[in-house]
Parts: sequence; structure tokens; C-alpha cells
Amino acid sequence: MIIRTDFPYETTREDVRIPMADGVELYARIWRPVTGEPVPALLEYLPYRLTDRTAPRDWQRHPWYAGHGYASVRVDVRGHGCSGGRPGDEYDARELADGVAVIEWLAEQPWCSGSVGMFGISWGGCNSLQIAALAPEPLKAVVTVCSTDDRYDNDVHYMGGSVLAVDMHAWAATMLAFASRPPDPEYAGEGWRQQWLDRLEAVEPLIHTWLSHQTRDAYWRHGSVCEDYSAIGAAVLAVGGWHDPHRDTVLRLVSALPSTRVRGLIGPWSHQYPDRGLPPGPAIGFLQETLRWWDHWLRGEENGVPDEPLLRSWISASHPPATSYGEFPGRWVGEKAWPSPSVVPVSYGFRGAPVAVASPQHTGLDAGRFLPFGNDADLPPDQREEDAKSACFEFPVPDGEPVEILGRPSVTLRLRLDVPYGQAVARLCDVAPDGSSTLVTRGVLNLSARQGRERAVPWPVGSYEDVAFELNGIGHAFAPGHRIRIAVSSAYWPWIWPRAGSEAGWTLDPAGSALTLPVRVAAAGAGLADEGILFEAPEQAEPLGVAFPATLDEPRPERLVVRDVARGTWRLEVDPRCGGTRVYPDGLEFSEDALEVYEIQDADPLSARTRSDWSIRLHRPERGWDARVETRSEISCDEGGFVTSNEVVCREGGEVVFHRTWERRLPRTAG
Repeated sequence: MIIRTDFPYETTREDVRIPMADGVELYARIWRPVTGEPVPALLEYLPYRLTDRTAPRDWQRHPWYAGHGYASVRVDVRGHGCSGGRPGDEYDARELADGVAVIEWLAEQPWCSGSVGMFGISWGGCNSLQIAALAPEPLKAVVTVCSTDDRYDNDVHYMGGSVLAVDMHAWAATMLAFASRPPDPEYAGEGWRQQWLDRLEAVEPLIHTWLSHQTRDAYWRHGSVCEDYSAIGAAVLAVGGWHDPHRDTVLRLVSALPSTRVRGLIGPWSHQYPDRGLPPGPAIGFLQETLRWWDHWLRGEENGVPDEPLLRSWISASHPPATSYGEFPGRWVGEKAWPSPSVVPVSYGFRGAPVAVASPQHTGLDAGRFLPFGNDADLPPDQREEDAKSACFEFPVPDGEPVEILGRPSVTLRLRLDVPYGQAVARLCDVAPDGSSTLVTRGVLNLSARQGRERAVPWPVGSYEDVAFELNGIGHAFAPGHRIRIAVSSAYWPWIWPRAGSEAGWTLDPAGSALTLPVRVAAAGAGLADEGILFEAPEQAEPLGVAFPATLDEPRPERLVVRDVARGTWRLEVDPRCGGTRVYPDGLEFSEDALEVYEIQDADPLSARTRSDWSIRLHRPERGWDARVETRSEISCDEGGFVTSNEVVCREGGEVVFHRTWERRLPRTAG
């Protein structure tokens, strides 16, 4: 990592409040170059609190952009941080309208040239795309990282029409804790306490809404730019990582948007900006890449951006299974078009007699983290235990050249169910000569969603049907002498929430089943643009200077699996490593702790339980300010549906200022 302090421009920083039409003011931090000329503005727009939680990350990039001649602006979403108003739903219409208003305000400032770019990762990447689809005139370009174009089937709520137990719950619990945090009086002023209490009265667990929409209805279509890609007028640089669950959005965007104003970049990364150096790598000079993008689209520089390959991606070489990697072996490749003429579908037919598949309910405990962040236990370990609970079909890689794939594999399965509902999970694995099994990618289908995500159709009991679904996209090269394994299971906890009766599984007929791989064929040549794909070393601005004091607490394991042999129960405990305790240069002591628990019994899908506990403390010793937030979120299920329980307790100086619980029963209509 290169830390830069010698920028072309000196910079200034100021905190301002941006007025909305209804009188609410959004809190903003603006870094600007010292120049007498108007400059383009860049916006990052999030609910994650610019004065503390994202401040270290913000300091890495916003001053860097300002030092290169851009006004770089970080704004908190309404109802969060020091912004006014009350928190709303994820990407609701108010949030997007506010974002448009911020862009128009920036364009009108005397220091702005009138051209605005927008960037962000995860939430910020998503609302960048969604606001681009509203087409505010000043917004000329976006950089969207680890984001989704499909809120229903490619976010943290549902996958293949199935409820994502692992992140539907964890993310709803996280946002309940985040929305309950107080404004910081250091920046919000004397009215912070009343603002906090007013905000708390509006807090509602998002899980209530998300579980009330179990098919892809109008709720999920809102904000899903895949509904109408043509609405996006800005140029889009779409960025993802093969270990981020949202990477398929990159493939769809480079296929759907005009090639003159879209480019895609997919590396081996997790859910992080590609310059941060968090595993897996290699990291790249991402700020320099985006600067070229902004210079072309916001300044009109002819710097070769339109000549880049439409899609640049990393293809990993075969590697042993591990839960973390510093850097993957592999190489960068480029495609002139997507779909690429150099990628051809190659099918591998299954063989053998029909096989009954009734996977134990704890199949999936070795799935790894749904949203990897670069921690030590994020990625899936050796898959042999999972493979043993699945129906496996193998295809040898012949001697000579590796089998190189790029894109989305797919499976066709001929299944018979003796119950109306079930799940099908397919995992693609790379099996080495020593027998170790490395997960390459996977896909899920809720069998009631086989005719589309918009409706739930029960299976005709006792009948065979063919179903087909895609796995998540990947770039991978299977080495000669290895075996390509497709492992199919009927359960995948805690990623997928099981349904009553699904323990019966299904029968798979290999005669009507196949794996199809997107094989990249070098001889096809016409679509290749592999030469000259190079990236500079990562650069960032000088760090904020946050201290991480040592504590006496014994660290918990990141992922701990506990088996109760007598009860037949499996429990997965996850410490998401939220950041612990840190001390900021302005004197704030900020602590976070969270623990997620997922529990299920071997043969009982109705035994599934999830729990997430959060504890947050914001402390300013010099002011005598000490605020704490504690939340508890639980989900269980019965034959009729889901039962949710949530609790928030907020304290100031030891006094309880807010306490509320919610209990809901939500019918299971699909999912």
C-alpha cells in the first residue's frame, strides 16, 4: 500500500448541512481542492455514519480524490448519523429522492463545475445505481462496487426464491442496531437527545417487511434497476469480487447497458473496495482506476477509457481449500463483448441410476460467510463433509490444458418430489488428486419458484419435472488431473431456511440431468482482450489515525460449530468481527460487539432458529457523554410461518431512555 500525501492539489475539509425540500437537513462532509476553478463533485451516500463508523475508510479515498482535483462528498442518509429526519426502509423512495436533491445541490455550488459522479460499495453502490436510474441531469457517471441490480434475488434477502436465513436475519438485526444509534453531540449539537428519541420512535425492524414479501412483487421491483436498464443514463463502472455474492450484477450490467458507457471489473475480492488489501487478493490501484473513469466522463479527457475491454476479470487457478487466502494464483483476462464469443457452453451429462437425496438439515455448515469481509474464517473450508451429504457427479479434467470457465454455470435436474415443497442446492467443486474439495461456486432453487420468482407453485406430488437454474458467476481454471464435481443437496443451513416437509428430500434421475459450464476457449480468439491488463499498486490518502486499544477480553472464535449429540442439534456461532473498540482522534471511544447464532436439528426443519445480539457504545469522556444501544433479534418457524422477536434497549449515562420489543407472526407463503 502506498500512502500519498504529495497530491497535485492542497485540500480543505468542511462539514455542512444540505437542506431538503421538507426542511430536513442531511449531514455532509466535503473535501475540496484548493483552486479558483470549479471542479466536478463526487458523492458517496450511506446510512453508516460519516463521523465514526465509516470515517477510517472515508479518509482513505475522499481526501485522495480531492487531492486530484475533485470535490469529494460523503453524506449520511436521512435518519442516520447526524442527518435529520427519521430512518426509513432500505432504498425507499424518500432516500432516493433525497439523493437526487443532494446531487442537484452539489451541481449548483459555485465551486462545482456542474458535473457530478456517484460511487459506493454495497448500500452506497446500490443507491448509486438506483439514483442513476432516476437520471438527475448533473449525474454523468457512477462507480458501483459490490452492489445489486436485483433486490429480490441478488441481495441479502432471497436466493433462488429461498429465504436467506444467514443474511436476511443478520442484516435486518444489524440495521436495527444501526438505526438505534444516537447522533453524536459533538457534531449534531445540543438537540441531539431529542433527535435520538424522535428517531427511536420511528424505528421498525426491517425483517417484518422483508418476510412479508416472499415472492418478487412490486416491493422488490422498486429499486431493482434490472426492471429497466435503459433508464440509466450515466456511464457505469461496475465492480465486483468473485467472493462477493453480488458479482452477477456486473455480468448483467455489461450485457444490458450500451457498450459505449459501461465497463465491468471482477477480481478475486471479498465484499470490500479492491484497494484495501484485505484477503483474498491481489489488491489493485483502484483509486487510480476510478480517477481515469472520472477524468473521462466528468472532465472529458481522452485517456483511453473507452478502449479498455468491456469486462476485465480474474481467473483463479486451482488451489487447495482454505478459509482465507492472501492472494490467489491466477491471471487477469479481458472480454471485448459480453456475452463473449470466446465463452462457449459445454455440457456434462450425469450418469447412474435414480438416487434419493435427503440431506441432513445441517448440510451447509461449511458454506462459509455469505458476505465475506476479509476475515480469517470467511471462506468455505474443505467441502468433503458437505459432499458426503449430497449426490455427487464427477468429470475428470484431461491431461494437457486446464478447463477454464468464466461466467455462470448452470444445472438441469430431473427431480421427483413426494411432498409439495423443497429446495435444490448445487455446488461446483474442484477436487484435487489428494481428494480435497475446493468450492468454486454454487446456486440455489426453491422448487416452488421453478416457474418464476413472482409466484409460488407447489410441486405435483409423485411426479418428475425438469428444473434448471444458474450458479453464481465465477472465473476459475480446473487443473489437468483434477476432477470437476457437482454436488447436489436438498438442504443448505444456515444459508437457506428449510420448510416443513423438506426433510423428505427428493429423487434425482441422472438420465435427465446435466451440468453446463461456460468454458473460455482461447482458440475462439475473436472475443479475447487479455494482453496488457495491468493495474498500478494500491494508493490511499494518509489514514485517519484511529487507535485500537488492547482489551482483557478473550477473543471468541470467528466461526464455531457445536454438536449436541444427545439432542441431535447443531449450532453455528459467528462473531462477525465488527470492529471492537477504537478511539478516534476527536476523542470518541466507539465499541461494537455482535454475535450470531444459527441452530437446527438433524431431521427437523421446524427446529431452525436464528439469533443476533448487538452491543454498541459511544463514549466521549471529556463531555461526560456515554450512550449505549443493545439489541436482540430472533427468528423461529412453525408449519404456518415465521415467528420474529426483536428488542431494543438504549441508555444514556446508565439511564434507560428507550426500551421496546416487537413480536410478529408472519405467514409462510413462499420462500
